Amino acid sequence: MTDESDGNPIERTGDEPPDGAPPGGGQRDRGDPGASDRELAADGGLSAGAETDSEPRIAFYGGKWASTIPLAFFILWAIFQSGVLGIGDTNGLVIGALVGTILGMFFARGDWKTYADTIFEGMTQRVAATAIVAWLWAGMFADTLQVGGFVEGLIFAADALNVGAATFPAAAFVLCGLLATGIGTGYGATIAFVTLFFPAGVLIGANPVLLFAAILSGAVFGDNLAPVSDTTIVSAVTQDADIGGVVASRFKYAIAAAIPAFVAYLIMGSMLSGASLEGSAALRETATALGLVHLLSMGVVIATAIAGRHIVEAISWGLVVAVAFNLVFGLSSVSDILVFTVTEAGAFTSLPFVAVGETASVGGSLYSGATGFFPLIVLTLLIVSMAQIMIRGGGFAAIQEFLLNSVATNVRRAELTMVLGTATINGMITINTAAEIAIAPYIARIGEKFNINGYRRANILDANTSALGYIFPWAGGVLVGYQVMVGPEGLGAEYGPEMVVNPIEVVPYVFHGWFLVIVFLIAAVTGFGREYIPDRTSEEVSRA
Repeated sequence: MTDESDGNPIERTGDEPPDGAPPGGGQRDRGDPGASDRELAADGGLSAGAETDSEPRIAFYGGKWASTIPLAFFILWAIFQSGVLGIGDTNGLVIGALVGTILGMFFARGDWKTYADTIFEGMTQRVAATAIVAWLWAGMFADTLQVGGFVEGLIFAADALNVGAATFPAAAFVLCGLLATGIGTGYGATIAFVTLFFPAGVLIGANPVLLFAAILSGAVFGDNLAPVSDTTIVSAVTQDADIGGVVASRFKYAIAAAIPAFVAYLIMGSMLSGASLEGSAALRETATALGLVHLLSMGVVIATAIAGRHIVEAISWGLVVAVAFNLVFGLSSVSDILVFTVTEAGAFTSLPFVAVGETASVGGSLYSGATGFFPLIVLTLLIVSMAQIMIRGGGFAAIQEFLLNSVATNVRRAELTMVLGTATINGMITINTAAEIAIAPYIARIGEKFNINGYRRANILDANTSALGYIFPWAGGVLVGYQVMVGPEGLGAEYGPEMVVNPIEVVPYVFHGWFLVIVFLIAAVTGFGREYIPDRTSEEVSRA
């Protein structure tokens, strides 16, 4: 196969698809599980393609582009708050999203009821619920491991294995990548590692900003490569490719980005100094190996997820095992896991999960692990609703039609358009799966126009949504880790302000995310890994 200078295919070996074959023929081989995967893509909402063949549902003064006002205002607010003022408060971003949504309403033509209904329509999308459920379950699990001494166990293991401050970020990158690949959720892996590995690393002297970025990089790796990841499933299904073949074909890209990222963390780990926390030396001296029993708790989650069970079921089993270990080995009390605090002693105060205090309240790892994400949950619902407004108002269609008709004029430009287009959408919709669902129909249209193989399209789509979802300071992957650090029961409250990293600071250090984007920019320009629809069938890629 050879290309002209403009990247168009002019000569190929191999059989052409038979007459009448659908674009991307030979790429449907998913079996029954594919049906549920297709339902996820179809029912997840945020499909911009629904508005391309008809008039937008919401008319705006200023046309389709005015439907971008809510999201555009939110991004400007986030840049000013996080980048200019250096404030990483999630609650502040919630206000920005609310103001942006209200502002967009004044540009809607006619009855505002359709605009308001679209807000509710966006908030009820399954894609938002999926992220929220993952945060709640992962938060409870991680906090339960934390009260069970897992952080102290990790400190003990780091000292025993001579994993110092300089090498801890690189180790966290690899381990978080393995966990995210196993359980299929980068968000869940981020929560677990920021809750557990982050304080352990900072306490032994690792640089907090670099360590947080390394954890985010590991989440990118897993989200991109995990067969059970939502982003993997959506990218495969929407591009008419089987999941196994997609994972096999994207491995070379993931490794090409992961190796230099690992080296970069080793280099930067030795160059950037860590924080000095009061009492860290004493904690390292008293750390014991008993908390490492929770490696089995995490192993239960990974093994259950790999076995094909739902992530909620997998984390639930891990949570049950973690609670059992805490109580059996005396790692925590019942009240550390769940406690009801009353103001006066009574008949129930003899129970191990009821205590007397000055203020009536509910507490424990189950409570703090779940409620810590409430501000982020509200922000997620607002972001998805603003994206829905942009879709129903025709803004997404306008952007993608411009790219399709004016920019993607040959194969090379088409692939660059895919890379930059997904980057643009991810800058607006900060929940990566939602962004992927929104732009997927256009990636398919551009790719089919130039006969680009479904695996190649899926890889371009997934790499950018996985990477940029953990880079921007207002992105869901970044904020979910930041939320673990802040709040009345966050890492900052427990260990000190050194445990809180402003999201804007990690942007340059999410090496695997940046390298993954660069790999695909280079691939689009040079043609590395480029394949056309007749080049391979799903069976060939699956065997690769």
